Amino acid sequence: MPRKPRFFLQGVPCHVVQRGNNREPIFFEADDCHAYLEWLEEALVHYDCELHAYVLMTNHVHLLITPNSKPGISHTMQYIGRHYVPYINHLYDRSGTLWEGRFKASLIDSETYLLTCMRYIELNPVRANMVNAPGKYKWSSYQGNAYAKDNPLLTPHSEYQALGRNPQQRKKSYRELFRHHIDDKDLHAIQACWQSGTPLGNDRFRAKIEHTLKTKVGQRTRGRPKSTTKKEL
Repeated sequence: MPRKPRFFLQGVPCHVVQRGNNREPIFFEADDCHAYLEWLEEALVHYDCELHAYVLMTNHVHLLITPNSKPGISHTMQYIGRHYVPYINHLYDRSGTLWEGRFKASLIDSETYLLTCMRYIELNPVRANMVNAPGKYKWSSYQGNAYAKDNPLLTPHSEYQALGRNPQQRKKSYRELFRHHIDDKDLHAIQACWQSGTPLGNDRFRAKIEHTLKTKVGQRTRGRPKSTTKKEL
């Protein structure tokens, strides 16, 4: 069966999800998270990608990345894999693959969905009942986007920058967004798109992507996404 194509465009944000094989853990100790983030930072610089939001869950990761070259995201994920998988296998005396196949990716219509996708990513630990507020989870971008905590991994997107005239205003406005639940329709759309690999946006956005790529990008699965385990969100 042929691989389903993934779509990347220079300057267009992309929601990337990578899961552990058989939904098994990919992070075991805090040092593992530190190591992953260090290699992620190196890859972002080396392959000229901008990271806007992320969360490291027990058995998967979510990243919101804008590549400044078309192959940037693929090269970034390959770089992480080349370093992180041998690290885990050596440290925990295991062998074989760590990931569940290829990572999944969905282009994001930044004008409509970028801030919602950031919230979706940073609220993962809350939806998984791991914490009762996003600020209480250490391994996400929330503290960097919502408070004064410096995070060298993050590059603010223009939609985030438009939240205020200065960093203090932007962070306050960003925190305000978390006072409201993500609409169920948006929640299901985000999940369906990253699971199917189709762009997240309206018909005009989809048509623009297809025109630029000169190919059909498919349709997301109709209805609700398949049910997931508590930490597979």
